[in-house]
Amino acid sequence: MNPVTPAPPVPVPDPDSTGYWEATREGKLMLCRCVDTGTWIHPPQERSPSGGKVRFEEVSGRGTVFSFIVVRHQTVPGRRPPYVVGVIELDEQPGLRLTGVIEADPLEVEVGARVRARLVDLPPAVAAAAGVDSGVAGLRAPQFELVTT
Repeated sequence: MNPVTPAPPVPVPDPDSTGYWEATREGKLMLCRCVDTGTWIHPPQERSPSGGKVRFEEVSGRGTVFSFIVVRHQTVPGRRPPYVVGVIELDEQPGLRLTGVIEADPLEVEVGARVRARLVDLPPAVAAAAGVDSGVAGLRAPQFELVTT
């Protein structure tokens, strides 16, 4: 009997996160923002903490490494260690943070380093292998790269 190779994790958009994931299909990184106060909200919510309406707006994807870990053991199928997973504070607002892989030599990553996001395609077979609705086809996920300026 051949062992089944598990698939990498697959995003499953819900009503609150659909705007985020649909934007990735279009090559845009968009986050939830309160219409009344202009406050960015992530993860996305149906309403702002103050009860106001929200909408998705594009962000620059530029920010600073707030925290990170170096993954040294195989935990995600298809990704070979070592690799870096970082918490990135985006330039748009103090406290606005995303997590993602930082595509860099682990020895080069440090807290305070400048990064920028780029959207990468999820492997096309991911949805099928995970048995998830084909509605996730074409979704992209942010990964970060170090920048020198």
